[in-house]
Amino acid sequence: MRTLTLFNHAGGVMKSSLTRDVGHTLAAAGQRVLLIDLDPQANLTDWLGVSGVTRDQTVFNTATRGDGLPTPIRVHELDILPSDVSLALAEGQMLGVVGAHLHLRQALAEWRERYDVVLIDSPPSLGQLSILGALAADHLIVPVPTRQKGMNALAGLGEAMATYRKLRPDLTVALYVPTLYDARRSHDREAYAALKELLQPLASPIADRGAVWNDSASAGQPVGVYAPGSPVHRDVLRVSAEIARATGLQVDIPGATA
Repeated sequence: MRTLTLFNHAGGVMKSSLTRDVGHTLAAAGQRVLLIDLDPQANLTDWLGVSGVTRDQTVFNTATRGDGLPTPIRVHELDILPSDVSLALAEGQMLGVVGAHLHLRQALAEWRERYDVVLIDSPPSLGQLSILGALAADHLIVPVPTRQKGMNALAGLGEAMATYRKLRPDLTVALYVPTLYDARRSHDREAYAALKELLQPLASPIADRGAVWNDSASAGQPVGVYAPGSPVHRDVLRVSAEIARATGLQVDIPGATA
């Protein structure tokens, strides 16, 4: 089982979108996939069409008390541990609990035979839930928008990684993924060129095609269900294959091109 956390303390960088769509792509390719929504905003949960979530269905009790994981919800060929706004309360309750940041990693170890890959959507912060998700990972996947916002976030990412490696010296970034890229904008081209100099390994960029992403989110469907064969779907297939290669997942993704 590989556990991959989509991590960036900045919001609006496509963490939830990539978690949903890479997860669905891997599931469609035959992998046993679990998604975990650690963001109290619950975008990943909403964007898969899951509603009516209670606190006990989230990782709240795992995070705060070290309990085992709850029963996942099955949707779109994969399993999800959803989120709800009440998960925000876990931030305060984890403080002062010895070893709380490792609770999720320990709980997932009990499920290592159930899944091939776990994808964790971390919140846009450097709080307790983000630490929980990062320390549960075998590898981090870091989306970075090709905007000034993305460049500005790199210093904070570096500081966070230095802190996390004090507890998990083996923790690595398997892949940085440039997102929201528009080749027509000179700023995006310059930012992408800078990212190629600064970050390794770097995936090919995800184009800024907001309409399909937004509409699929509103429909509660992965892009592969909502708009199969679309340019956005082709981007998803490509980046899913790149993530699989970077993390050692043995999976063939039909339709993925370099």
